[in-house]
Order: sequence, then C-alpha cells, then structure tokens
Amino acid sequence: MQGVSMYISRPELAIDLQGHRGCVQDVIKVMEFLYPYKLKEEWDKVGLILGDPDWPVRKILLAVDPVPIVVKEAIDLEVDMVITHHPLYLRGTSFLATTDYKGKAVTDLLMNRIALANAHTNADSASRGVAYALAAAFGLRETRPLAPSKDDPTLGLGRVGRLPEPVELAQLAREAARVLPVGSSGILMSGDPATRIETFAVSGGAGDSLLEAAARSGAQAYLTADLRHHPSSEHIEDGGCALLCGSHYATEFPWLPIAAKDISGELAKVGLGIQVYVSRTITDPWVEYFPAE
Repeated sequence: MQGVSMYISRPELAIDLQGHRGCVQDVIKVMEFLYPYKLKEEWDKVGLILGDPDWPVRKILLAVDPVPIVVKEAIDLEVDMVITHHPLYLRGTSFLATTDYKGKAVTDLLMNRIALANAHTNADSASRGVAYALAAAFGLRETRPLAPSKDDPTLGLGRVGRLPEPVELAQLAREAARVLPVGSSGILMSGDPATRIETFAVSGGAGDSLLEAAARSGAQAYLTADLRHHPSSEHIEDGGCALLCGSHYATEFPWLPIAAKDISGELAKVGLGIQVYVSRTITDPWVEYFPAE
C-alpha cells in the first residue's frame, strides 16, 4: 500500500490513501457515495456522529440502533467504527454524562477510539437501501418507489412491485414472519386472509405516512411497521389495501447484509480490505408477546 496515492472506483468516488490503510473519512466517502446525503429528509441527521475522521479503520460493525448492547458488541469485537441506521441524537442534547445511556455510549465509544456514523432516511431512499432490501426479501419485480425523490423518480421512500407469483394474504403474512427477524412482535394482518396478492408494497420503519401512496399504487397489500390505530382504521374503512405490520427493527434489518456487501465491496475497489460485520443482536424494544386467551 505504501507509495500508492490514489485509487478510483467511480468518477464520483476518489479516495486519497496517502500511504495509510483506510480511515474514518474514507468510509464516510463510501457511505455518501452509496447513500447520498441529498436523499435525506429535511428533519433528519445523517453522517459522522462522533470520532476523528483520521482515525484508522480495520473493522466496522453495522447495526440498526446505537444502543448500549450494540456498543458493547463493538467493543468486544474490537471494531474501529460503528455504522447504524438510526441517529444517536435526532433532536440534539445539552448533556453527555454517563448517567444517561446515550452519554455513556458516547463515552464508551470515544474511550475505545470507535467512531460512530449513520445513514437514515438517505439509506431509506437509496437505490440499494432499506426499501430495496425489504422488496428484495420478497423477490419483488419491476419495483418503483412509493414516494419518488424529486431529483430522481427511480429513488425514494418505499417500494411497490410484483410478487414472483400470486399468493393469498395469509400466506404472504406467514412468509413475512419467515423472512423477517420478527423477534417477539410477530406480524399483524388486516384484510381477508384469502385475498389474492399480486402487487405488494413495502416500506421499512414507521410507514403510515405512506398509506395513501400504498393505496394509490395498485398494491393489494402493504407491509410496514409502527402502524397507528386511527390511520390504519381509516385506510381500511376507505377501501385501502390489506395491511401487514411488523416491528420497526424487523423491517429495517434486511438492509444490513446488503449494506455490508456494498460497503466492503466499494472499499475493496479502492484497495481497502476492511472487514464489515453485521450485528445479529435484535434491538427491538419488545421482548415478549402474550397472545389473547
């Protein structure tokens, strides 16, 4: 690696190694290439959260949430950088004391020289982001965004497409419970179990803001998370498509293995052999489910 000043994998992506073996800012450049910041929602926070851009990086851990169990996993794995989907501070803070779990996370990461970054709504809308991964989990074909980006209609929030073959709604719900890491939350379903589903809409994370878009898309069913009572009830009563509701974590996790492959692949193309791990720790806050008797 010594003596090599620059590798280029794309015209838009140039990383000047300057004799080193990869650092935080190199990873951030790859992240911005894969998940452009211009795709983020106005209210969102994405990018490098903490750490020195010049810190060396040999190992990266990907996770959905920057919570204490993930920080511990990062320390135990001796990684140099954690990349999560969710931001650590979305609304800012005035205190970083270790008496607060987020303050302790900041302290623990910095004391172990572990940088933290995230890709949130920019990853939701990216070409191989959260929506893409969720659609791919069901083998959807001829997909398009539910809420296209203004700058590029091929990108955007959610996806809708055709299933490989038509299935009944109940079978689709069982398939969702099989392919997603549902944890203890399971899959909620509304609609006639025998409804024939050919066109399927999906959106990772809290997706009731896209209920109207799902109804307009021609889909017979829509899978998302965190559906609230009133919006869901009004959607169904207005003749909207059937609904499948999983946990927030379950609908976003499928992105992590794809992100790991894409990030490590881009890093390898510029000569950086950085290991990328996917956290298998379920960070869904719900730990048990008790069915009605």
